[in-house]
Amino acid sequence: MTERCDLLITNVHAATMDPSLPGAYGVVEDAAVAVTGNKIVWIGPRRELPETAADLVIDGEGQWLTPGLIDCHTHLVYGGHRASEFARRLGGESYEDVARAGGGILSTVRATRAASAEELYHAAEPRLKALMSEGVTTLEIKSGYGLDPDNELKQLRVARRLAQHYPVNILTTCLAAHALPPEYDGRADEYIDLVCNEILPAVAREQLADAVDMFCENIAFSVEQCQRVISAARKLDLPVKVHAEQLASTGATKMAALAGALSVEHIEYITDEDVAAMAESGTAAVLLPGAFYTLKETRVPPVDKLRAAGVPMAISTDLNPGSCPIASLRLMMNMGCNLFGLTPAEALAGVTRSAARALGICCSRGVLRPGLRADMALWPMETPDQLAYEVGALKPAEMFLGGQHVTAG
Repeated sequence: MTERCDLLITNVHAATMDPSLPGAYGVVEDAAVAVTGNKIVWIGPRRELPETAADLVIDGEGQWLTPGLIDCHTHLVYGGHRASEFARRLGGESYEDVARAGGGILSTVRATRAASAEELYHAAEPRLKALMSEGVTTLEIKSGYGLDPDNELKQLRVARRLAQHYPVNILTTCLAAHALPPEYDGRADEYIDLVCNEILPAVAREQLADAVDMFCENIAFSVEQCQRVISAARKLDLPVKVHAEQLASTGATKMAALAGALSVEHIEYITDEDVAAMAESGTAAVLLPGAFYTLKETRVPPVDKLRAAGVPMAISTDLNPGSCPIASLRLMMNMGCNLFGLTPAEALAGVTRSAARALGICCSRGVLRPGLRADMALWPMETPDQLAYEVGALKPAEMFLGGQHVTAG
């Protein structure tokens, strides 16, 4: 009996990233992939493909098929730029010095508040297109540059609008606890009241966020204040994630793990106890080598310990105007290998299955497997190692979002 499907891709090598298959990439040589609706219904060696009729058949010409890439930590919607701060840091000022002097996040808050939703949308478009051109089919966009009810919602609405107009999956995260706005100077607890009692409920009513994040650092909010945000998010049935241990050891990672957070992000200063807590809770580690590079940090995340403990390690751009104005997830893969000691296979896992884990969507994407979304990228390369090795020239030949052919970028 002939099987039917919507899309059949043959004559490809599949780096499935399925951990149940042998090898670091879960490779299926000379593979075929069948898609019906928006999901993969069959994948395996082409010689084992059942008799199948498809509405569309694509000859992959011996190229490599991977899951669509996932950028699980971005601040893509913002106003203005911070090029002058880049020059100040080159002159010797630290990120903390700039922030304490009224620059840093607060300078972007001023620009974002001053911008209209339309201006924010058009400013974000080139950044989104750059990520898509590299094979990104899913990304997260955080708020956190509004820091009041109207402007936080404005950022999140713009992110949702981008998802309506571009062939890409966008998840949104409310990061209202990103910095203390100037009008609340010296009144951090009162601002956290605003976040918990007004901003998060408003976001939830409009269904504008898929998760809640917070910046738990000496220059931002304390563990106790972030715990209040976590409690408020739980009451609204929103999962949480935490910017943690980027600049110092604060206890934020352990707090996040105990709360069942999806992820902790940055984590240069995590301890052995933090690693154990993450391993026990299943919380993903999100490595952000671009911020490490831009800020000239020297404390490397303990990749060996995370690896040994079995903690999923995602990689992301942290695309933002201050600490990482770099719209290239592929460059982050390369940096993850060169700066943090990841293998090329770990780097690809970091932007596919582990990134899906960090976003709470590993049940639907991040791996090429029957039953999962057919978000895929076809690459003209000889080995999947090239994705972390080669930056700039290597682009996807074809991209598929839910089984539909889309244009990259």
